[in-house]
Amino acid sequence: MILDSLKKSALYESLHPRFKCVFDFIESHDLASMECGRHDIDGDNIFVNVQELDLRPTSEARLELHRKYIDIQLLLCGPAEVFGWSEKKDCLTPETDFDEAKDIQLFTDIPQCFYTVAEGQFSILFPEDGHAPMLGEGHVKK
Repeated sequence: MILDSLKKSALYESLHPRFKCVFDFIESHDLASMECGRHDIDGDNIFVNVQELDLRPTSEARLELHRKYIDIQLLLCGPAEVFGWSEKKDCLTPETDFDEAKDIQLFTDIPQCFYTVAEGQFSILFPEDGHAPMLGEGHVKK
């Protein structure tokens, strides 16, 4: 898991061959004004999923794991979003079976820790990172 400011995104471009494309897209587009939904950058390889939603209490945290995709979570506007985090090895109690089409499985384990992402910050979550997004208070666009 990585948490940092968009101002320093270039530091992470070498970690994966697609990261530079993602950060270039973020820098060159006004994501906050984009309509909600999926926006393809490179088909199923790289896409942006713009969402507007109400955050929920940390007591409702559900850890999720992905097998195929790396999440780059970016808060576009709203109050800070809280994330729960646990290592994959500590996600032991599945709530759902793995959904191959959506690349997700949910777990009811309590996150090891919580952190916040504010406007202008991003979090990179690898398949090894169990994460519980959409926590906190208020309405966000991400």
